[in-house]
Amino acid sequence: MRKAIIIILDGVGLVEAPDAALYGDCGSATLPNTATAVGGFDLPNIENFGLGLLADIQGVNPVDNPAGAVTRLIPRSPGKDSTSGHWELAGLILDRPFPTFPDGFPDEVIESFSKKIGRGILGNYVASGTAIIQELGEEHLNTGKPIIYTSADSVFQIAAHESIVPVGLLYDWCRFARNILTGQFGVSRVIARPFVGEPGNFIRTPKRRDFSLEPTAPTLLTKVERAMLPVVGVGKIMDLFAGVGITEPVYTHSNTEGIVETIRLIREFDRGLIFTNLVDFDMLWGHRNDPRGLAEGLAQFDNALPDIINAMGPDDLLFITADHGNDPTTPSTDHSREIVPLVMWGARIKPGRIPDRNTFADLGQTIAEFLGTEPTEYGESFLSNIV
Repeated sequence: MRKAIIIILDGVGLVEAPDAALYGDCGSATLPNTATAVGGFDLPNIENFGLGLLADIQGVNPVDNPAGAVTRLIPRSPGKDSTSGHWELAGLILDRPFPTFPDGFPDEVIESFSKKIGRGILGNYVASGTAIIQELGEEHLNTGKPIIYTSADSVFQIAAHESIVPVGLLYDWCRFARNILTGQFGVSRVIARPFVGEPGNFIRTPKRRDFSLEPTAPTLLTKVERAMLPVVGVGKIMDLFAGVGITEPVYTHSNTEGIVETIRLIREFDRGLIFTNLVDFDMLWGHRNDPRGLAEGLAQFDNALPDIINAMGPDDLLFITADHGNDPTTPSTDHSREIVPLVMWGARIKPGRIPDRNTFADLGQTIAEFLGTEPTEYGESFLSNIV
């Protein structure tokens, strides 16, 4: 029996992608820049796996005899959002980017949404999520109108105070918006952003939910499910794939909870795919330009790696990677177009660095071969390089 474990450190990119200039992201390098900003990382476990062989990261040395295999994944799908990143990692490359709305959403979208929920809206412009609830939160309390905003990514975000709009109702509103936002308005994600607190001190809660489009073609998850193997999605994986190909969703509200659940599932399942997203790197620290928080989150994850490894079986493989960058040291609070690291471990791994991969989809194809499923549509397997 064997299983594959994918752990996404959301937004933890490595260096700018070859086409970063097209996205305004020249110089973005989440791991190296964060390390420099905090005076160096202390990540002994992932250092031992070989992370330092992939880039110059202060505090992460390039070890001579790594315990794991490492490579770098170059994005091919257009865009730099979580949905396209996760889909490409699972073997699906997009031929066009999801639409963005730098001037806000058109009247026909807003009017349809307002009619569906029975009230008007506030906002409808590009904003930081933490800033816009401070700007419009009091008016929201007084009127009951939800706060709508977007970003440089393809997202329609709905913020509402939990005392005004119960979380379940907010999720229903997101489903309404998801049904409206199709075709030319088909954003990759509709995101529920509940918050609490008083004017001047509003705080977002961990009850965020993402409502993505369904994948436009079969992914690794579908292939594994068709092979009658379990596919467990931890964190926002269920939402990013709109549930397609997932046999068991496990929702979490923090990195800590995601790590604990992942270790439990590794012990519980003896075959199939466990796919985890650790969202705090992106949501709490990348988008808020907090390099210290990101560094502390990486240290927490590194400390958990021995427990993750000890839970694994002799034939299991672990893949640690990211879906895009989110450099907290740049002026932008948005995602960044970056090459991402891929760090791998297994009891029978062939250690060392392998050549860079020209698409994230190579990961999905590799896991498909490892689990003995049908191949994914895109990507080239590198399984023979690592086992």
